[in-house]
Amino acid sequence: MSEDTVGRTSIQVIERMMQLLDTLASHPDPVALKDLAQETKLHPSTAHRILNDMVACRLVDRTDPGLYRLGMRLLELGNLVKARLNVRDASLEFMRKLHRNTGQTVNLSVRQGDEIIYVERSYSERSGMQVVRAIGGRAPLHLTSTGKLFLAQESPDALRAYADRTHLKGHTVNSLRTLPDLEKELQTVQKEGLARDNEELEMGVRCMAAGIYDDSGKLIAGLSISAPADRIQDEWQYELMHTAQRISVALGWQGKITPFTPPARY
Repeated sequence: MSEDTVGRTSIQVIERMMQLLDTLASHPDPVALKDLAQETKLHPSTAHRILNDMVACRLVDRTDPGLYRLGMRLLELGNLVKARLNVRDASLEFMRKLHRNTGQTVNLSVRQGDEIIYVERSYSERSGMQVVRAIGGRAPLHLTSTGKLFLAQESPDALRAYADRTHLKGHTVNSLRTLPDLEKELQTVQKEGLARDNEELEMGVRCMAAGIYDDSGKLIAGLSISAPADRIQDEWQYELMHTAQRISVALGWQGKITPFTPPARY
Protein backbone atom coordinates (compact mmCIF):
# COMPACT_ATOMS: atom_id res chain seq x y z
CA MET A 1 0.00 0.00 0.00
CA SER A 2 1.46 3.38 -1.02
CA GLU A 3 1.99 6.25 1.41
CA ASP A 4 -0.70 8.26 -0.39
CA THR A 5 -3.19 5.44 0.03
CA VAL A 6 -2.34 5.10 3.73
CA GLY A 7 -2.71 8.85 4.16
CA ARG A 8 -6.12 8.96 2.48
CA THR A 9 -7.29 6.01 4.56
CA SER A 10 -6.16 7.68 7.80
CA ILE A 11 -7.94 10.91 6.91
CA GLN A 12 -11.08 8.96 6.10
CA VAL A 13 -10.99 7.23 9.48
CA ILE A 14 -10.58 10.58 11.25
CA GLU A 15 -13.50 12.05 9.30
CA ARG A 16 -15.66 9.09 10.30
CA MET A 17 -14.60 9.45 13.95
CA MET A 18 -15.66 13.10 13.86
CA GLN A 19 -18.99 12.16 12.29
CA LEU A 20 -19.64 9.75 15.14
CA LEU A 21 -18.54 12.23 17.81
CA ASP A 22 -20.72 15.00 16.34
CA THR A 23 -23.69 12.66 16.21
CA LEU A 24 -23.18 11.55 19.81
CA ALA A 25 -22.87 15.21 20.85
CA SER A 26 -26.28 15.95 19.30
CA HIS A 27 -28.01 13.41 21.59
CA PRO A 28 -28.43 13.97 25.34
CA ASP A 29 -28.85 10.21 25.99
CA PRO A 30 -26.81 7.16 24.93
CA VAL A 31 -27.31 6.24 21.27
CA ALA A 32 -27.74 2.78 19.77
CA LEU A 33 -25.24 1.51 17.23
CA LYS A 34 -27.88 1.12 14.54
CA ASP A 35 -28.99 4.74 15.00
CA LEU A 36 -25.41 6.01 14.85
CA ALA A 37 -24.80 4.05 11.67
CA GLN A 38 -27.99 5.38 10.13
CA GLU A 39 -27.33 9.03 11.00
CA THR A 40 -23.69 8.95 9.88
CA LYS A 41 -24.46 6.78 6.83
CA LEU A 42 -21.69 4.37 7.88
CA HIS A 43 -21.98 0.62 7.59
CA PRO A 44 -22.79 -0.79 11.07
CA SER A 45 -19.61 -2.88 11.07
CA THR A 46 -17.51 0.19 10.22
CA ALA A 47 -19.19 2.28 12.90
CA HIS A 48 -18.76 -0.54 15.42
CA ARG A 49 -15.04 -0.91 14.68
CA ILE A 50 -14.36 2.83 15.02
CA LEU A 51 -16.46 3.09 18.17
CA ASN A 52 -14.50 0.23 19.74
CA ASP A 53 -11.24 2.09 19.10
CA MET A 54 -12.70 5.27 20.63
CA VAL A 55 -13.95 3.33 23.66
CA ALA A 56 -10.41 2.03 24.18
CA CYS A 57 -9.16 5.64 24.14
CA ARG A 58 -11.99 6.77 26.48
CA LEU A 59 -13.28 9.21 23.86
CA VAL A 60 -16.54 7.25 23.91
CA ASP A 61 -18.21 5.23 26.69
CA ARG A 62 -20.22 2.07 26.11
CA THR A 63 -23.01 2.30 28.68
CA ASP A 64 -24.79 -0.95 27.71
CA PRO A 65 -24.33 -3.44 24.88
CA GLY A 66 -24.87 -1.44 21.69
CA LEU A 67 -25.34 1.94 23.44
CA TYR A 68 -22.76 4.73 23.28
CA ARG A 69 -22.20 8.25 24.65
CA LEU A 70 -19.35 10.76 24.71
CA GLY A 71 -16.51 9.74 27.00
CA MET A 72 -14.89 11.44 29.97
CA ARG A 73 -11.62 11.86 28.10
CA LEU A 74 -13.29 14.59 26.05
CA LEU A 75 -14.19 16.43 29.26
CA GLU A 76 -10.60 16.13 30.48
CA LEU A 77 -9.25 17.46 27.19
CA GLY A 78 -11.87 20.21 27.10
CA ASN A 79 -10.91 21.37 30.57
CA LEU A 80 -7.26 21.53 29.52
CA VAL A 81 -8.13 23.64 26.50
CA LYS A 82 -10.34 25.93 28.57
CA ALA A 83 -7.64 26.38 31.21
CA ARG A 84 -5.15 27.41 28.55
CA LEU A 85 -7.45 29.88 26.82
CA ASN A 86 -6.64 33.45 27.69
CA VAL A 87 -9.08 36.23 26.89
CA ARG A 88 -6.22 38.67 26.26
CA ASP A 89 -4.45 36.34 23.84
CA ALA A 90 -7.73 35.53 22.08
CA SER A 91 -8.56 39.23 21.70
CA LEU A 92 -5.32 40.83 20.51
CA GLU A 93 -5.57 40.35 16.75
CA PHE A 94 -9.26 41.21 16.73
CA MET A 95 -8.56 44.38 18.72
CA ARG A 96 -5.83 45.47 16.32
CA LYS A 97 -8.12 45.03 13.34
CA LEU A 98 -10.93 46.96 15.02
CA HIS A 99 -8.48 49.77 15.82
CA ARG A 100 -7.26 49.87 12.22
CA ASN A 101 -10.82 50.05 10.92
CA THR A 102 -12.06 52.76 13.29
CA GLY A 103 -8.85 54.64 13.99
CA GLN A 104 -9.84 54.81 17.66
CA THR A 105 -8.61 53.33 20.91
CA VAL A 106 -9.87 49.79 21.59
CA ASN A 107 -9.88 48.52 25.18
CA LEU A 108 -10.20 45.09 26.76
CA SER A 109 -11.45 45.19 30.37
CA VAL A 110 -12.50 42.67 33.00
CA ARG A 111 -14.41 43.03 36.24
CA GLN A 112 -12.65 42.94 39.58
CA GLY A 113 -14.98 43.61 42.49
CA ASP A 114 -16.72 46.95 42.05
CA GLU A 115 -14.33 48.11 39.33
CA ILE A 116 -13.16 47.23 35.89
CA ILE A 117 -9.49 46.77 35.18
CA TYR A 118 -7.97 47.47 31.78
CA VAL A 119 -5.98 44.42 30.66
CA GLU A 120 -5.14 45.34 27.05
CA ARG A 121 -5.41 48.27 24.68
CA SER A 122 -4.85 48.91 20.98
CA TYR A 123 -4.27 52.53 20.02
CA SER A 124 -2.07 54.94 18.09
CA GLU A 125 -1.36 58.65 17.96
CA ARG A 126 -3.87 59.10 15.13
CA SER A 127 -6.73 58.26 17.49
CA GLY A 128 -6.52 61.87 18.64
CA MET A 129 -7.05 60.96 22.29
CA GLN A 130 -4.55 60.81 25.11
CA VAL A 131 -4.69 57.51 26.98
CA VAL A 132 -5.26 58.45 30.60
CA ARG A 133 -5.75 55.03 32.16
CA ALA A 134 -2.92 52.67 31.32
CA ILE A 135 -3.15 48.90 31.23
CA GLY A 136 -3.76 47.85 34.82
CA GLY A 137 -5.77 51.01 35.51
CA ARG A 138 -9.15 50.79 37.23
CA ALA A 139 -12.48 52.58 37.09
CA PRO A 140 -15.88 52.25 38.83
CA LEU A 141 -18.36 49.96 37.12
CA HIS A 142 -21.18 52.51 36.85
CA LEU A 143 -18.99 55.11 35.13
CA THR A 144 -17.74 52.89 32.31
CA SER A 145 -19.35 51.21 29.32
CA THR A 146 -17.83 47.81 30.15
CA GLY A 147 -18.79 48.17 33.80
CA LYS A 148 -22.40 48.74 32.82
CA LEU A 149 -22.37 45.45 30.89
CA PHE A 150 -21.58 43.65 34.15
CA LEU A 151 -24.04 45.67 36.22
CA ALA A 152 -26.79 44.94 33.69
CA GLN A 153 -26.54 41.27 34.66
CA GLU A 154 -26.97 41.90 38.37
CA SER A 155 -30.18 41.20 40.27
CA PRO A 156 -32.07 44.22 41.67
CA ASP A 157 -30.80 43.39 45.18
CA ALA A 158 -27.18 43.06 44.01
CA LEU A 159 -27.42 46.34 42.09
CA ARG A 160 -28.83 48.09 45.16
CA ALA A 161 -26.00 46.66 47.27
CA TYR A 162 -23.47 47.99 44.74
CA ALA A 163 -25.04 51.44 44.94
CA ASP A 164 -24.89 51.32 48.77
CA ARG A 165 -21.22 50.30 48.76
CA THR A 166 -20.02 52.82 46.21
CA HIS A 167 -22.52 55.63 46.88
CA LEU A 168 -22.46 55.99 43.07
CA LYS A 169 -19.77 58.63 43.28
CA GLY A 170 -19.30 60.54 40.04
CA HIS A 171 -16.30 61.94 38.20
CA THR A 172 -18.01 64.41 35.86
CA VAL A 173 -21.26 66.35 35.56
CA ASN A 174 -22.56 63.54 33.32
CA SER A 175 -21.93 60.75 35.85
CA LEU A 176 -24.93 58.66 36.91
CA ARG A 177 -25.28 59.36 40.63
CA THR A 178 -28.67 57.91 41.57
CA LEU A 179 -29.96 54.35 41.53
CA PRO A 180 -33.05 55.17 39.39
CA ASP A 181 -30.85 56.80 36.74
CA LEU A 182 -28.50 53.81 36.73
CA GLU A 183 -31.39 51.34 36.54
CA LYS A 184 -32.86 53.18 33.56
CA GLU A 185 -29.50 53.12 31.81
CA LEU A 186 -29.05 49.40 32.45
CA GLN A 187 -32.47 48.65 30.97
CA THR A 188 -31.18 50.13 27.71
CA VAL A 189 -28.02 48.05 27.97
CA GLN A 190 -30.07 44.88 28.43
CA LYS A 191 -32.26 45.76 25.45
CA GLU A 192 -29.46 46.68 23.05
CA GLY A 193 -26.68 44.35 24.21
CA LEU A 194 -24.40 47.37 24.05
CA ALA A 195 -23.32 49.83 26.75
CA ARG A 196 -22.21 53.45 26.48
CA ASP A 197 -20.28 55.96 28.56
CA ASN A 198 -21.31 59.52 27.70
CA GLU A 199 -18.43 61.51 29.21
CA GLU A 200 -19.28 59.98 32.59
CA LEU A 201 -15.74 58.94 33.50
CA GLU A 202 -13.80 61.68 31.69
CA MET A 203 -15.07 64.82 30.03
CA GLY A 204 -14.36 64.82 26.32
CA VAL A 205 -14.32 61.02 26.05
CA ARG A 206 -17.19 58.75 25.03
CA CYS A 207 -17.14 54.96 24.86
CA MET A 208 -19.22 52.02 23.70
CA ALA A 209 -18.74 48.42 24.83
CA ALA A 210 -19.89 44.92 23.88
CA GLY A 211 -19.57 41.78 25.99
CA ILE A 212 -17.20 38.84 25.58
CA TYR A 213 -18.55 35.49 26.77
CA ASP A 214 -16.97 32.12 27.57
CA ASP A 215 -18.10 28.59 26.68
CA SER A 216 -20.71 28.60 29.45
CA GLY A 217 -22.24 31.87 28.24
CA LYS A 218 -20.79 33.84 31.15
CA LEU A 219 -19.77 37.46 30.61
CA ILE A 220 -16.03 37.55 31.27
CA ALA A 221 -14.83 40.78 29.66
CA GLY A 222 -15.86 43.85 27.73
CA LEU A 223 -14.49 45.15 24.44
CA SER A 224 -14.84 48.90 24.09
CA ILE A 225 -14.06 51.74 21.72
CA SER A 226 -13.03 55.06 23.28
CA ALA A 227 -13.03 58.24 21.22
CA PRO A 228 -13.13 62.01 21.56
CA ALA A 229 -16.73 62.93 22.30
CA ASP A 230 -17.17 64.79 19.01
CA ARG A 231 -15.76 61.95 16.89
CA ILE A 232 -17.50 58.81 18.10
CA GLN A 233 -19.78 57.25 15.49
CA ASP A 234 -22.82 55.11 16.22
CA GLU A 235 -22.07 52.93 13.19
CA TRP A 236 -19.01 51.52 14.99
CA GLN A 237 -21.31 49.59 17.27
CA TYR A 238 -21.97 46.96 14.59
CA GLU A 239 -18.35 46.04 14.02
CA LEU A 240 -17.70 46.28 17.76
CA MET A 241 -20.42 43.75 18.55
CA HIS A 242 -19.34 41.50 15.68
CA THR A 243 -15.74 41.58 16.91
CA ALA A 244 -16.72 40.80 20.51
CA GLN A 245 -18.78 37.85 19.27
CA ARG A 246 -15.85 36.49 17.26
CA ILE A 247 -13.60 36.68 20.32
CA SER A 248 -16.30 34.90 22.32
CA VAL A 249 -16.43 32.11 19.74
CA ALA A 250 -12.66 31.74 20.03
CA LEU A 251 -13.22 31.16 23.75
CA GLY A 252 -15.84 28.48 23.18
CA TRP A 253 -19.04 30.55 23.16
CA GLN A 254 -21.84 28.79 21.29
CA GLY A 255 -23.93 31.83 20.39
CA LYS A 256 -24.75 33.14 16.94
CA ILE A 257 -22.50 35.72 15.30
CA THR A 258 -24.31 38.75 13.95
CA PRO A 259 -23.32 39.27 10.29
CA PHE A 260 -21.32 42.42 9.60
CA THR A 261 -20.44 43.91 6.22
CA PRO A 262 -17.67 46.53 6.48
CA PRO A 263 -18.44 49.86 4.81
CA ALA A 264 -16.65 50.47 1.50
CA ARG A 265 -14.16 52.86 3.08
CA TYR A 266 -12.82 50.01 5.26
